[in-house]
Amino acid sequence: MPVADVSPRGCTHFKARQFARRLSRRYDAELAMAGLKTTQFSLLTHVLNLGPVAPGELARRMGLEASTLTRNLRPMIAAGWLVQVPGQDARSRRISITGLGQAKQAEGRRRWRVAQTAINRLLGPQRVAALHELLDQLAAELEAAEPR
Repeated sequence: MPVADVSPRGCTHFKARQFARRLSRRYDAELAMAGLKTTQFSLLTHVLNLGPVAPGELARRMGLEASTLTRNLRPMIAAGWLVQVPGQDARSRRISITGLGQAKQAEGRRRWRVAQTAINRLLGPQRVAALHELLDQLAAELEAAEPR
């Protein structure tokens, strides 16, 4: 029996970005009800989970360039959600979440759950779980293949 042609059709990057944009619109709309952008919610969640964290470590854990992190931190510090405090020596800094930031993250988490539940219902929880597993595997393979 002949093997079916399973060669990818089209551009993988374009298809992944197209899916990500459609998915993002749903999360963005829900998080906007909490006055947050998805990037802000992610940043608040990372700082909450990591505790006071050096900006370099935060950027690394989030997969961001340092300049992108700095640009994203500014309005959140100005809003009083995060603070930058001295680190272990005079040259280091740490990012901490404030009480206001914890409340904003909790509000965002409630809105995120609404979006996540809607996606699971729309696409099916088994397919979403399979997608998560596949994305984790593919991301690990791409990372392992990156030049060091």
